[in-house]
Order: sequence, then C-alpha cells, then structure tokens
Amino acid sequence: MRPLEILIPILLAIFAVWPLGGTRPRFINALPALALALTLVHLFVEGARWQMYPLYVFTIILFLISLPLFLHAGQPVASRAVGWSLIPLILTLLLLAVSTAVPALLPVPQVAAPSGPHAVGTVTFVLTDESRKELYSGKDEPRKYMIELWYPAVRPGANLQPAPWMPNAEIVAPAIADYIKLPHFFLNHLTLAKSSAYENIPSNRSDGPYPVLVFSHGWNGFRQQSTFLMQELASHGYVVVALEHPYGSRLTVFPDGTIVPNNPAALPKGKPDAEYEAAARILVNQWAGDIGYALDFLKNLNENDPNGQFTHLMDLEKVGVFGHSTGGGATIQFCGTDARCKVGLTLDAFTRPISLEVLDSGTKQPFFYMFSELWPFQRNTELFNRYYSHVDPSNHVVTILGADHYDFSDLPALSPLAPQLGLKGPINGERVQKIINTYVLAFFDQQFRGIPSTLFDGPQSEFPDVRYDR
Repeated sequence: MRPLEILIPILLAIFAVWPLGGTRPRFINALPALALALTLVHLFVEGARWQMYPLYVFTIILFLISLPLFLHAGQPVASRAVGWSLIPLILTLLLLAVSTAVPALLPVPQVAAPSGPHAVGTVTFVLTDESRKELYSGKDEPRKYMIELWYPAVRPGANLQPAPWMPNAEIVAPAIADYIKLPHFFLNHLTLAKSSAYENIPSNRSDGPYPVLVFSHGWNGFRQQSTFLMQELASHGYVVVALEHPYGSRLTVFPDGTIVPNNPAALPKGKPDAEYEAAARILVNQWAGDIGYALDFLKNLNENDPNGQFTHLMDLEKVGVFGHSTGGGATIQFCGTDARCKVGLTLDAFTRPISLEVLDSGTKQPFFYMFSELWPFQRNTELFNRYYSHVDPSNHVVTILGADHYDFSDLPALSPLAPQLGLKGPINGERVQKIINTYVLAFFDQQFRGIPSTLFDGPQSEFPDVRYDR
C-alpha cells in the first residue's frame, strides 16, 4: 500500500479503539476528519482505485459519527457517555480490517528499483517491415510492431516523474485480467503503477557504446512484462530492447490508438502435436523476423539518430538475445539462423516452436538456460534435450526451485495473493527476482565485458534454491 493508504486506516483505528482507554479527548474525535482530509489528498496525489472504495465509504461514515462528538462543547467526553459498547466496537474494527485488507492484498504494483550506477531512460518506436507480410491480421499489409528501449541515462531532474509501468493500462489491464481468469476490472489499478525509468531523458554517453540485449516476451505477454529485469540490465550499462509481437502479445495498443488483440489461431490449442508445432514454428519464425528487423532499425538509429540520442550509443558487435517462454523459443530460433546474435539466454524456453533444422543442429553461440521448477512438461523437455544435445556442453542449464512460469515476469508483484492466483510459485517474489537479476547480469557481463563469475561453476552456497542441470 502507498503511504496515505496506510495512514488513513491507522487514524481510523486509533479513533475506533480509543474508548478502551476510558476517555475520548476532543482531538481524538477529530481523527476521522483528518482521515477524510488525507483521503482527499490521496485522491489528488496518489489516485483513486477500486480496492480503496470500501475504505473511502468507511472514512465518511466514521467522519459523520465523529462530527457531533467533536462539536460537543466542554471537557473531554467519557467513552461510556457517548454510547460506545463492546459489540459496536468489534463490528467497527472488523469493518475497518476488511476495508483495509482489500487494498493491502491488491496493492499498486511496485517494480523493484534497479541496482546499477546508471539512471534508466525509456522510449518506444513503431517499426514497419515492408519486406514481410502480416500473417495474422487477415489483411494484406506489412508486419508492424513496437519496440521499447531501456538505456543508460543521465540523472533526471527532481521534478521529473517516472514512466508508467504499463502505458495504456486502462486498455491492457482488463485484457490481462480476462486472460488469468480474474474479473474484468480486477487489475484496473495498474494504471497507477510506475517504473523506475524516465521517458526520453538524455542518454549517458560517458561509458558507451553499450552492448545491446534484445528481449522477446512470451505468448500472451507484452513488452513490459519483465520490466524489473530490463531496468536492472540498463542500469548496469546495456541498451535493452523489448519487442512486442502483435497478435501474439496479450493486447497491443499502437500510439495512433489501433488495438491489436491476441490471435489464438496463431498457437491453436487442442490440435495434434504435428499440427500444433507446425503452426507454432510459423509464429516463432515471424517473431525471429521481428528480432532481425529490430536489429536493422537499431543499426540505422545508431548510425544517424535524427535526435542524436542514440547515435553511436550502441555496440552492435555485441548483441545478446534473450526471451521468456515462446520468446525463448524465438531466441533459439533467431540465434540458430542469424550470426548477429553473439550470445543467447532463455527463461523457461518454449521449445516446441523451434524449427527441425535448429533442433537438430543446435546453436553455436554461448547460451545460458534458466527454467522454473514447476513449469516444464514432457514434450517441451524432450525437444529441449534434443536441441541441447547439439550445443556446446559448456552452456549451462539451471532450475530455480519453487519458481513457476510467471516468476520470470513482473506479474507476481501484482498481489501477495499471486501464488493463490496462479501467478507464481511458492518461492518469495523478491528472492526469485534477485536470482534472475544476478544470474542474467553475470552471464552477459562475463560474455561481453570479460568479467568472470563463479556462478556458472556449479552450485552456490548463496543460492541453494538454484539447481544445476547441465
């Protein structure tokens, strides 16, 4: 909960339990009025959200109850004289507890602040690849999609506000709620969530050029789905480029207002393995094409950015590609077919969409594979083992114990109830993000900066919840 959301119920609780102390001084009777005033400030500064509605109503009720007591002339009033009894007091506290529990269990998500020395900037571009057709719109049109860059930036001014965690959240959040089988309005408070990055602030050129890392999200994901990791890498001196794959993302909202929903036919459920995997390979080949064209765009931007923001900021001889789930399959597919990929990393890679050619020839680049303990299933594991038998055996495979598929994203931060909602495994959310940040950063630092790490030598006492499966 945010600061004022915490302070308001505290004031109301003090007002409610004060009769237990025997007297009710006049300043205590003023606490509901103060809580109401803070509610108005909260609405203006922090913003309203539906989870707080019961507390808003409760604050008004207690204010109306307290008003005649506050206006009563004379000395402090004994609690028995104002009619308080044990049963109304218990009911009041129960109502207050319930009113407070809703926003506490569904807080405004907070993306963990990055630990690196750089501030983080962010900017979004719309790309149109005229050389490729859109396969899933039902129209004769070129492939069009968005990318978001997180980059090392100069320190922002004190008055600059961080960028939203999810732009167009008022449109995207209900679609996510529908996908994870929650009420349509359930995640509307995501409109209030902020990242730690700042839109379009000047890049920090002093330590550049920086290696480039390209991220591909999972099926029904979105480009901001793992913002905690994007920001962490950018703060340590990487230009991180997250793609949003239309018709494969949960919902894409272009700057002109065009809304592109997920197309379930692109990855059809309930089909025989051969038919399903044939469709999946078409999808991932399209996503691999998105990665390739994004690198073409970055090359042009790096050579001559009209705004000078990114000119010579990126070292495109040092390109890493990484992805989650279906984006992990796209990572393997791209790196197996395009030499611009120098290093690869996957997070719960979905291997069923990988082409037969790449499955049977492997990838030549250094790779690191991270899996969650609770997600892998037989067919995916069979295909991964088939692929892995053709790669350099020095490529490491680890499993995070207690983690599930969505633990590689920001979604577990939505609520303390995330495990019960099926959004994460039993492992602590902060803990799993620390593991992911530490291992991913160490891997790219070792590959691109020559910084050795013992993390890849075998089990670590600091990380007993990481199993080595090489």
